[in-house]
Amino acid sequence: MSEEILTVENLKKYFVTKQGTVRAVDKVSFSVKQGETCGLVGESGSGKTTIAHTLVGIYEPTEGRALFKGQNISKVFNQRPKALKKEIRIVFQDPGSSLNPRRSIKQILELPLKVHRICNDSDRVERVMELLRMVELPPEDYMYKSPQVIGGGEKQMVAIARALAPNPSFLVLDEPTSALDVSVQAKIINLLMQLQQNLNLTYLFITHDLSLMRNITNRVVIMYLGKISEVAPTVEFFQNPFHPYTKMLLSSIPTVSDEEENFKPKEVISRGEIASPVNVPSGCSFHLRCPQKMEICSRADPTVVEVEADHLVRCHLFSDGRKPT
Repeated sequence: MSEEILTVENLKKYFVTKQGTVRAVDKVSFSVKQGETCGLVGESGSGKTTIAHTLVGIYEPTEGRALFKGQNISKVFNQRPKALKKEIRIVFQDPGSSLNPRRSIKQILELPLKVHRICNDSDRVERVMELLRMVELPPEDYMYKSPQVIGGGEKQMVAIARALAPNPSFLVLDEPTSALDVSVQAKIINLLMQLQQNLNLTYLFITHDLSLMRNITNRVVIMYLGKISEVAPTVEFFQNPFHPYTKMLLSSIPTVSDEEENFKPKEVISRGEIASPVNVPSGCSFHLRCPQKMEICSRADPTVVEVEADHLVRCHLFSDGRKPT
């Protein structure tokens, strides 16, 4: 069994605003194993990107901790930030805003090489060319171009090359295909899977697209309003979902054949709208929308329990660790 490369323990990240305290991430725990692709899934406002930004040092946790190879991320970022910025890299959702339009692609890819002292001046150009070849962009055509004159898919390939520059072991992929045309998305996904195999990378893949998760992940972590709803191996999750919220998400996936439709759970109709993270409902945060809510749901927040091996759920229906009859 692969060992855990990332462990998130009771992580909290709150933001104080004029409207109140936003509990963007609230007591979240999960782990990622070496070499796997772990999917972090949820609707807008669920806290996915906040977790991503905390893992790469953009935010500092309010409480809790995240351990990377046994080391507390926030402490290492405070004491030796370059050590982790070399190991943990992020690919942002919008490559258009994450690449400096005033620099050439060569300059963009050289910067992390200089910061982390990956190679000397004479070898740097060769490394830039190697990075471009890795993401299937011919160096002679792209090195001296500006990001402004290339397409969205090509920009994301450059962003991936920049993330790979210091030879990381862990990539946080924050919805890397959602800003791209559908025709380009498959090419980016295939590239990421090939790079993972060739370079022995571990991915935390953040998205709201469950269909994508089914095809590329080993495990899935489902979030709702800053909290974990369900964690399971991907195959198990799609065949046997537990939480009413995850059943609702799965039942809404579009299908193109009767066979696919038969694999979906019975349609779950949710009520109302997602609550504001400034005003999270008491008890279970999903109870206002849940068709299976009980009296306890409005007054007590459920805890995460393991119902089956490596299959966890946070729901009062499973409060004793057993499936409801």
